[in-house]
This record gives sequence, structure tokens and C-alpha cells, in this order.
Amino acid sequence: MEPIEVRFPDGTSRLFPKGTLLRDLLPEGKEDDKPVAGKIDGKLLDLQSPVEEGGELEWVRLSSEHGVEVLRHSTSHVMAQAVQSLFPGVKVTIGPAIRDGFYYDFDADRGFSPDDLPKIEGRMKEIIDQDLPIVRRAVPREEAIRLFRQRGEPYKVELIEELADGQVTLYEQGDFIDLCRGPHLPSTGRIKAFKLTHVAGAYWRGDERNKMLQRIYGTAFPTAEALEEHLYLLEEARRRDHRKLGRELDLFSINEEAGAGLVLYHPKGALLRTLLEDFEKREHLKRGYQIVMGPQILKLDLWKRSGHYDNYRDKMYFTEVEGQGYGIKPMNCLAHMLIYKSKIRSYRDLPLRYFELGTVHRHEKSGELHGLLRVRGFTQDDAHILCTPEQLNGEIQAILDFVRDVMKVFDFPYNLEISTRPEKGTIGSDEDWERATNALRSALEQSKLPYQINQGEGAFYGPKIDVKLEDALKREWQCATIQVDFAMPERFELAFIGVDGEKHRPVMVHRVILGAMERFIGVLTEHFAGAFPTWLAPVQVILLTVTDPQIPYAEKVFHRLIESGIRAEKDFRNEKLGLKIREAEIQKIPYMAVIGDREVKQDLIAPRARTGKALNPMRVEEFIQKIKEECKIGGESYR
Repeated sequence: MEPIEVRFPDGTSRLFPKGTLLRDLLPEGKEDDKPVAGKIDGKLLDLQSPVEEGGELEWVRLSSEHGVEVLRHSTSHVMAQAVQSLFPGVKVTIGPAIRDGFYYDFDADRGFSPDDLPKIEGRMKEIIDQDLPIVRRAVPREEAIRLFRQRGEPYKVELIEELADGQVTLYEQGDFIDLCRGPHLPSTGRIKAFKLTHVAGAYWRGDERNKMLQRIYGTAFPTAEALEEHLYLLEEARRRDHRKLGRELDLFSINEEAGAGLVLYHPKGALLRTLLEDFEKREHLKRGYQIVMGPQILKLDLWKRSGHYDNYRDKMYFTEVEGQGYGIKPMNCLAHMLIYKSKIRSYRDLPLRYFELGTVHRHEKSGELHGLLRVRGFTQDDAHILCTPEQLNGEIQAILDFVRDVMKVFDFPYNLEISTRPEKGTIGSDEDWERATNALRSALEQSKLPYQINQGEGAFYGPKIDVKLEDALKREWQCATIQVDFAMPERFELAFIGVDGEKHRPVMVHRVILGAMERFIGVLTEHFAGAFPTWLAPVQVILLTVTDPQIPYAEKVFHRLIESGIRAEKDFRNEKLGLKIREAEIQKIPYMAVIGDREVKQDLIAPRARTGKALNPMRVEEFIQKIKEECKIGGESYR
């Protein structure tokens, strides 16, 4: 047997016969502490996999990112085994590990309900307690097809028939067999902490033309403490759900009479959005952007020329006017290019930074719509920068600085990714894609910002930097993007007159900072649990009277607040003060200003924070100044 050299984590090297199982290389130690998988030169391997090539060995332990993925994948198999044990005749389909857990899709004659989950969990615990070995088998493709046909598993047969490989891998535990690449845990007993969370429907292979399946979600963690923390965060996420808060705070609604995925902003929600938009306009203007506006529909020929019709039309809406085809815009870039082309440009004019709070419409599938986070009509804080190739690096770095400044205002940490060229459906030359990708990478490295590569997830016209912000519950959301595009300027024949008097092609940078306003408001609502900072709160203070005799004085205070630009409401109802305070706290209004007989006599108000903390009584002017100070961002007042 041909020997291969494996370099261990401690720096030592050893020779092994080719095909040695990875588990035979395991270090000594307690069973619970042993690795659950390994990587040879970065390639993830099951402990039962043969080592076919030498290289650098890295052990994967249960507490690592890959270890948790292996744990969750194995737990999904245990769940499938439990379901088939409890509900004979159920057919299994696929059951992957996902970001926060796992799921498995089943073809069942009955619908699963939350009431079924405790029963399934109980059977899973029995399987785990049996500590069944999880055995990997590599078998010829035809043998696997025969096996699953005999077991009455048509979905597995369909998957195997599409595989080009002559061999496939199967995993067995007890009487359960599944088609899977792995890797998996050595045995079911290594699963210590899991929970089934909810049920849902899902079409086979995500295609609504296929059969609706039953999906069961769950999660698993290396320790009970980690699981408990995760379940707490899930409960907190339910409490912070922006759809729930949107109703309670009267911010927005989505009415089926208007249409799915179309947002109706109520007065407080519209004011919240206006405050965000005003903030955005000021921040853009002071960075040299020019505000522009484009039409909602553009001729179909333009969308064909840009490549949207070929590569994006499934997401677009179309209409016809006097026999002429039009596309309702899903993006703002075409109008911005037409503005650029409206006159001859010199190198002295560049860079040009066009900014638009542009409303767009995209055809999202109904099953993918989700409150404000996934809608069909939304407004982007969209900008397109047209610059010389020499200016590109500086423009990207300036956008990165812009992102940093804005995310700091909202207290969002974030991570960066470069999304590279998709395999199919792109425009532009290989050379242009390489230039664009290198420009993004260079700007990040010069700014000394860490980043990861997101392979194949770029736009059809260029690679991009995706900004993944992290909210108060440690969830990631993609909002800001920076995209470099050499293809569109070429297609639309954009030009500037250079120093040499000749025409040259500019580079276009597509970018958003907050992204879709709807999505950002949804994320922001959950991040702050509806308790928006004072500068952003639709209502900053509510006046509460103790009894009716204080109303005349309270009206004067109310008008003084309004005249000073403070967003105020009043509650002068003949109700108990405690009830008024509780209702104001539910509305998450930053301050309540209580007015009783003492306040009237001494020309004061008694402020109370939404946290329940009572402040010392103060004069109205002092209170106004306090709110103004809280609304300052970088020395500027945002109210």
C-alpha cells in the first residue's frame, strides 16, 4: 500500500498506508473529548473516511464551528429515525444542518403539529441513549438505488439518479439508513443537548409545482448551557418580532387588499422613516453626493440593453403604454446613467456621486415574503458613483468610511465579505471582473479591514462587498453593499473627456448604506425592541396629567414642546396615572412628563424615563435642552 505523510497539529509527521481510516489517527483521551471529524489540508473528513492523500491534519472538535455543524447534521438523522419509528409510512427527503440548527423534510399523509414535537423528542432521546454507532458505507450508485427502492424511499432514488458519481455514501444507525455525504458523529450518544422548535410546510426542492412536504426544525448544541442560551435568544427574537411590534406601536401594516409584500406606513411609521431619510440626506450631502430622482418605469429596450431582461426578468414587473413595452424598475442604476449621459463630462467633473431614495419593485415569491424584511415594493438609499479608474480605490475606501460612521450611530457591529462572480448569467469580460474584484480586495486591505470570500454570490454585472451587520441578538443581516461595475458603462457607452482630450470609459460603483429602508426599519425595530433612541423615536415625550385641573397648564407645556421641535403627545384623560404610565411604557415612548398640582404651582414638569426611572422635577426649558442634547450625533442635532 502506497504510504502517505500526515502532519499532525503538534508539528510531528508520520507515514500511513493510503486508505487508512481517519479514526485510526485519533489522539488518546476521553471519548467525550475526542474529535468528531478532521480536515486534511482544509478538506473536511468523517472519522470513518479513508485518508487518500497526505497533508496537514486539523482535528475538528464538537465545540468548533464545523463540529457544531456535524452535531446538527447527525441530530437531523436521529430526528428522521424517530419520525419513521413513530409514524410508519413516512418518507424522508433531505435533512441538512443550517445556520442555527437543522431541519428534515418528510412526505407524510398527516400534517405534523407542535403537539407532535415532545413525542418525537422523547423517541430521539431513546435513540441517543442507545448510543448507536453511526456507520458510513460507500456503495455503488446502482446498489444504492436498489436499496432505497426496496425501502420505499422515492425521493432518495430521485436524488441518487441525478448523481454523476459511480459511488455514493450511506450512513446507518440501527435500522435507519440515509443517503448522505457526511460527515457525522461516531455514535448517537455524542448528542447531548437538542430541541425541536417548530413545524412548517416546504415544497420538494423548493419548487411550488412540486408536492408540499412537512418540515420539522430543530437545533442542537455541544452543551445544555449553550442550548439554553440559544432558546432564550429565540424567545427574545419572538418578543422583538418587528411584525408584532409594528402592530403594537402602530408603525405599519401589510394588507392583502392592497397586495402581498406592499407596505402601508401608518403615521408613526411614516415619521420614523422620514427621520431616517432626513438623516440619510444630510449625511450624503456633506460627503459630496448630489440628489437625483428617476422615473418608476423605463422602456423595455433599456432593460434589455443593461442585461436585466436576460438575467433578472423573473424578478421584474412589466407593463405596456401605447404599444410600447416598459419595465417597472427593480433598480435605480439605469436612470442615473441617463442623467450622466445628458451632457459631455470631463475628467474634471469626476467623481460624480448620484444619490436617490429610489422606490423599486421586485417580484418575490409569496412564500419568501416576511414582514418588512422581504417585500415587493421598497425604497433603497441608492447611489451610483461614476469615476475614473484611478479614483476607484479612494471612492471604495470613502464608502467603507461612510458605512463605519453610520453603523456606529445605530450601534451595529458588522463583518465584511467579498461576493465574487457567479458561475452563470453574468455580463462583462473576464478581465473586467478580475479588475473589479481586485479593486474591492485592495481597498479592504489598504483600509486594514478583515473580510471573507463569498464565492459566486456577486451581482450579474459585478462583484461586491457585502456588509453583514450584527444586531442585539447576534443575528447577521445584510444591508450595505458596494458593487464595482465595468460592464454597464460599456453597454451604455458612458464616457468622459480625459486630460489627453480623448474619450475614456468611467467606472461605476453601485452602493447602498442602509439598503432597503423597509428591511432596515424591520432590523432596527428588532435591534432596539421598538425602544428607538430619542432622536429617532416618532414620539419623544408624552404629557400625563394627574387630574383635570392641570390641563390648562399642561396644554401650555405641550405647545412649548411642539414649538421647540420636540415630538410630543398628550394624555389628559380622566384615568388613573398608573394606567397612563403603563400605556406609555408599552408604546416605548422615551419620556413621560407628569404634571400634578405641585408642577403647576412651581412651573415644572416631572419627567419619567420609559425604563421606569423617575427624574428630578425640572423646568420645561431644561427638559427641552435635555432632549436636544440626546439627539446630537457627532455634534449635529437630529430631531
